[in-house]
Amino acid sequence: MTILVAYDGSDDSKAAITYAGHLLRGQQAVVLSVWERLALASIRGSAGLIAPVDTTAEDEAIEAATKELAEQGARLAREAGLEATARWEPDSMAVWSTIVDVAGEIDASLIVTGTRGLGGVRSLLLGSTSDRVLHHAGRPVLIVPSKEDAQAGAGTATA
Repeated sequence: MTILVAYDGSDDSKAAITYAGHLLRGQQAVVLSVWERLALASIRGSAGLIAPVDTTAEDEAIEAATKELAEQGARLAREAGLEATARWEPDSMAVWSTIVDVAGEIDASLIVTGTRGLGGVRSLLLGSTSDRVLHHAGRPVLIVPSKEDAQAGAGTATA
Protein backbone atom coordinates (compact mmCIF):
# COMPACT_ATOMS: atom_id res chain seq x y z
CA MET A 1 0.00 0.00 0.00
CA THR A 2 1.36 3.42 -0.99
CA ILE A 3 -0.27 6.57 0.31
CA LEU A 4 0.01 9.92 -1.45
CA VAL A 5 -0.10 12.84 0.97
CA ALA A 6 -0.58 16.33 -0.49
CA TYR A 7 1.48 18.87 1.46
CA ASP A 8 1.60 22.65 1.03
CA GLY A 9 3.05 23.66 4.40
CA SER A 10 -0.29 24.89 5.76
CA ASP A 11 -1.54 23.94 9.21
CA ASP A 12 -4.26 21.88 7.50
CA SER A 13 -1.73 19.84 5.52
CA LYS A 14 0.34 19.31 8.68
CA ALA A 15 -2.80 18.06 10.45
CA ALA A 16 -3.47 15.69 7.53
CA ILE A 17 0.05 14.23 7.85
CA THR A 18 -0.36 13.80 11.61
CA TYR A 19 -3.72 12.09 11.18
CA ALA A 20 -2.44 9.82 8.41
CA GLY A 21 0.55 8.84 10.55
CA HIS A 22 -1.71 7.99 13.47
CA LEU A 23 -4.16 6.04 11.31
CA LEU A 24 -1.71 4.34 8.94
CA ARG A 25 1.47 3.98 10.98
CA GLY A 26 4.27 2.14 9.18
CA GLN A 27 2.76 2.47 5.68
CA GLN A 28 4.71 3.68 2.65
CA ALA A 29 3.91 7.29 1.77
CA VAL A 30 4.89 9.79 -0.87
CA VAL A 31 4.57 13.38 0.32
CA LEU A 32 3.84 15.61 -2.66
CA SER A 33 4.27 19.37 -2.88
CA VAL A 34 3.06 21.17 -5.98
CA TRP A 35 3.72 24.68 -7.28
CA GLU A 36 0.96 26.04 -9.50
CA ARG A 37 2.49 28.20 -12.24
CA LEU A 38 -0.91 29.71 -13.02
CA ALA A 39 -0.91 31.37 -9.60
CA LEU A 40 2.34 33.18 -10.39
CA ALA A 41 1.07 34.25 -13.82
CA SER A 42 -2.06 35.62 -12.16
CA ILE A 43 0.02 37.63 -9.68
CA ARG A 44 2.10 39.06 -12.52
CA GLY A 45 -1.00 39.96 -14.51
CA SER A 46 -2.62 41.79 -11.61
CA ALA A 47 0.64 43.70 -11.10
CA GLY A 48 0.59 44.78 -14.75
CA LEU A 49 3.59 42.62 -15.72
CA ILE A 50 2.40 41.23 -19.03
CA ALA A 51 5.63 41.56 -21.04
CA PRO A 52 7.84 38.47 -21.34
CA VAL A 53 10.21 38.05 -18.43
CA ASP A 54 13.32 35.86 -18.19
CA THR A 55 12.25 33.52 -15.41
CA THR A 56 15.27 31.17 -15.26
CA ALA A 57 16.45 32.28 -11.81
CA GLU A 58 12.86 32.45 -10.59
CA ASP A 59 12.17 28.91 -11.87
CA GLU A 60 15.25 27.57 -10.07
CA ALA A 61 14.19 29.27 -6.84
CA ILE A 62 10.65 27.90 -7.16
CA GLU A 63 11.93 24.39 -7.74
CA ALA A 64 14.26 24.62 -4.74
CA ALA A 65 11.48 25.96 -2.51
CA THR A 66 9.02 23.28 -3.68
CA LYS A 67 11.62 20.57 -3.08
CA GLU A 68 12.34 21.88 0.43
CA LEU A 69 8.62 22.01 1.19
CA ALA A 70 8.18 18.37 0.10
CA GLU A 71 11.20 17.31 2.15
CA GLN A 72 9.78 19.14 5.18
CA GLY A 73 6.49 17.28 4.71
CA ALA A 74 8.29 13.94 4.38
CA ARG A 75 10.19 14.63 7.63
CA LEU A 76 6.89 15.38 9.39
CA ALA A 77 5.38 12.21 7.95
CA ARG A 78 8.29 10.09 9.19
CA GLU A 79 7.94 11.70 12.64
CA ALA A 80 4.23 10.80 12.51
CA GLY A 81 5.06 7.16 11.80
CA LEU A 82 4.91 6.82 8.02
CA GLU A 83 7.69 5.46 5.81
CA ALA A 84 7.80 8.64 3.74
CA THR A 85 9.68 9.99 0.75
CA ALA A 86 9.39 13.44 -0.78
CA ARG A 87 8.22 14.34 -4.27
CA TRP A 88 7.80 17.79 -5.76
CA GLU A 89 6.25 19.12 -8.93
CA PRO A 90 7.41 22.71 -9.46
CA ASP A 91 5.54 23.45 -12.67
CA SER A 92 1.89 22.47 -12.50
CA MET A 93 -1.08 24.05 -14.23
CA ALA A 94 -3.51 22.88 -11.51
CA VAL A 95 -2.60 21.47 -8.11
CA TRP A 96 -5.57 19.08 -7.95
CA SER A 97 -4.80 17.65 -11.38
CA THR A 98 -1.16 17.04 -10.50
CA ILE A 99 -2.18 15.27 -7.28
CA VAL A 100 -4.53 13.01 -9.26
CA ASP A 101 -1.89 12.36 -11.96
CA VAL A 102 0.86 11.50 -9.46
CA ALA A 103 -1.53 9.23 -7.53
CA GLY A 104 -2.16 7.34 -10.77
CA GLU A 105 1.53 7.21 -11.64
CA ILE A 106 2.51 5.67 -8.28
CA ASP A 107 -0.72 3.65 -8.08
CA ALA A 108 -1.56 5.14 -4.69
CA SER A 109 -3.99 3.13 -2.58
CA LEU A 110 -5.13 6.31 -0.84
CA ILE A 111 -4.75 10.07 -1.26
CA VAL A 112 -4.62 12.12 1.95
CA THR A 113 -5.19 15.86 1.91
CA GLY A 114 -6.22 18.58 4.28
CA THR A 115 -8.83 21.19 3.56
CA ARG A 116 -8.70 24.91 4.04
CA GLY A 117 -12.36 24.86 4.96
CA LEU A 118 -13.55 27.00 2.05
CA GLY A 119 -17.29 27.24 2.16
CA GLY A 120 -20.27 29.08 0.80
CA VAL A 121 -19.91 31.29 -2.25
CA ARG A 122 -16.10 31.11 -2.29
CA SER A 123 -16.19 27.34 -2.57
CA LEU A 124 -18.81 27.48 -5.33
CA LEU A 125 -16.82 29.98 -7.36
CA LEU A 126 -13.32 28.66 -6.81
CA GLY A 127 -13.86 25.03 -5.95
CA SER A 128 -11.29 23.53 -3.66
CA THR A 129 -8.31 21.35 -4.28
CA SER A 130 -9.53 18.63 -1.93
CA ASP A 131 -13.00 18.63 -3.50
CA ARG A 132 -11.61 18.32 -7.01
CA VAL A 133 -9.20 15.57 -5.97
CA LEU A 134 -12.09 13.70 -4.35
CA HIS A 135 -14.23 13.89 -7.49
CA HIS A 136 -11.50 13.13 -10.05
CA ALA A 137 -9.11 10.71 -8.33
CA GLY A 138 -10.89 7.44 -9.06
CA ARG A 139 -9.43 6.04 -5.84
CA PRO A 140 -10.05 6.50 -2.10
CA VAL A 141 -9.40 9.98 -0.74
CA LEU A 142 -9.12 10.92 2.94
CA ILE A 143 -9.85 14.59 3.55
CA VAL A 144 -8.83 15.69 7.02
CA PRO A 145 -10.90 18.69 8.18
CA SER A 146 -9.29 21.85 9.52
CA LYS A 147 -9.03 22.15 13.29
CA GLU A 148 -11.73 24.82 13.22
CA ASP A 149 -14.15 22.53 11.37
CA ALA A 150 -13.36 19.59 13.63
CA GLN A 151 -13.80 21.67 16.79
CA ALA A 152 -17.08 23.08 15.52
CA GLY A 153 -18.31 19.60 14.64
CA ALA A 154 -18.71 20.76 11.04
CA GLY A 155 -17.27 17.62 9.57
CA THR A 156 -15.17 14.55 9.91
CA ALA A 157 -12.63 12.93 7.67
CA THR A 158 -14.18 11.89 4.39
CA ALA A 159 -13.22 8.87 2.35
